[in-house]
Amino acid sequence: MNERRQFLKNAGLLCAGLTLVPFAGYAAGLGAEPRFISQRPALKDRRFTSKAIEAQIVRVKKKIKDPELAWMFENCFPNTLDTTVTVGEVNGQPDTYVITGDIDAMWLRDSSAQVWPYLPFMKQDKALERLVTGVINRHARYVQIDPYANAFYQDASRTAEWRKAETEMKPGVHERKWEVDSLCYVIRLAHGYWQAGGDPACFDQNWLAAMQLIVKTFKEQQRRENVGPYRFQRTTNRPTDTAAGSGYGNLTKPNGLICSVFRPSDDGTVFPYLIPSNFFAVKSLRQLAELVTALYQQPAFAAECTALADEVHTALKENAVIEHKKFGRMLAYEIDGSGSFYLIDDANVPSLLSLPYLGAIGPEDEELYQNTRRFLLSYGDNPYYAKGTVAEGVSGPHAGKDNIWPMSVIIRAMTSNRDEDILASLKTLKDTHAGTGFMHESFNKDDASKFTRKWFAWANTLFGEFVVRVADEKPHLLSKLV
Repeated sequence: MNERRQFLKNAGLLCAGLTLVPFAGYAAGLGAEPRFISQRPALKDRRFTSKAIEAQIVRVKKKIKDPELAWMFENCFPNTLDTTVTVGEVNGQPDTYVITGDIDAMWLRDSSAQVWPYLPFMKQDKALERLVTGVINRHARYVQIDPYANAFYQDASRTAEWRKAETEMKPGVHERKWEVDSLCYVIRLAHGYWQAGGDPACFDQNWLAAMQLIVKTFKEQQRRENVGPYRFQRTTNRPTDTAAGSGYGNLTKPNGLICSVFRPSDDGTVFPYLIPSNFFAVKSLRQLAELVTALYQQPAFAAECTALADEVHTALKENAVIEHKKFGRMLAYEIDGSGSFYLIDDANVPSLLSLPYLGAIGPEDEELYQNTRRFLLSYGDNPYYAKGTVAEGVSGPHAGKDNIWPMSVIIRAMTSNRDEDILASLKTLKDTHAGTGFMHESFNKDDASKFTRKWFAWANTLFGEFVVRVADEKPHLLSKLV
């Protein structure tokens, strides 16, 4: 996190693309009812405008009784489109570059998740469909630059001089932290786009080559015979910002799982078998097999994807479950294959808590998930469950144990069907945006004005996705003040 902030200072990008109306809190309205001032950029300054998304904002706001919650939704749901996308063409094909917000780089994970909630609206807006197509095209190019990298520049010739000596940095690469989930998100978006009826023209031989490289990389990181080609080291005062084990991650005993040297938070793993990411990989490989079967005459590659998914799934069943003296059979967060395990959860997605949201755990494992969930949400048991005077929720090593992530508050609700859980999360989010009308990376459990990352588009869009789901599935929860 400190490295990222220094990069922002050096690059002068903190406010790039973000021309928001200064926050004015409550403004005097007509009559006794206060009104909230939009925090969106002026229409002329928005990076992209979708008629379908604007219509959805109007539709959902009509269902929200609470004016502050409605205001937050209108600010957050279009934030990726308003502030982070650059739409164009490369070689006559759609191209979309998506920054995270306050960092001028495109993370495979973040960019996929940022546009995910817009998939259901593509058929109502061809320009929006083309925007998502552009993300898929750019993902395919990025993977072929370096499947081990997690973040890239818009300009493929740009080099990260300030990180050249840390690992094998190629032109176009902003950050080279090997995270299994980065490649899973590439597949997830492509599969969701295809299911939503997106134009299949993007699924060409170039995209197929990227997918074949993903499977090759997953197999390399099973480390059956050697540690593979990836190595990462950095001089830093934050141990989680580099890799243990001379840059390869701590030692593992091969068992079929895929090593992830870093977590979705970009922090180094304690044990490289990161369980949530391996569950995600199983789901993604099965989705990839489905895509290849439907779109290509490549039965051998589809079978390879399915076989690898089966292998990792078997390894999870045999190695990821531990017996907890209080919570019974539950999932570890990380393991090494030799009997050591780490019991926490990290707020970023994929997390153990988020597995149902990703469709990465099935009903046959419901008891296992619920036992795990009880541990994750238990103050005093999960060391990264924070409880303060303002809020309680999952935190994580990246921003500190006392900093709750709005993302984890949202995921807690989106993985529950209980009205009280959903309402509690809505209230927490409403009470902790610190008057900004946006989600942040994290906030202090005792003082929400102490937060990290003012402009974090993924969290904003995820909040919008959450509210849309509530409006569609449980509208009665929005029919009163939160």
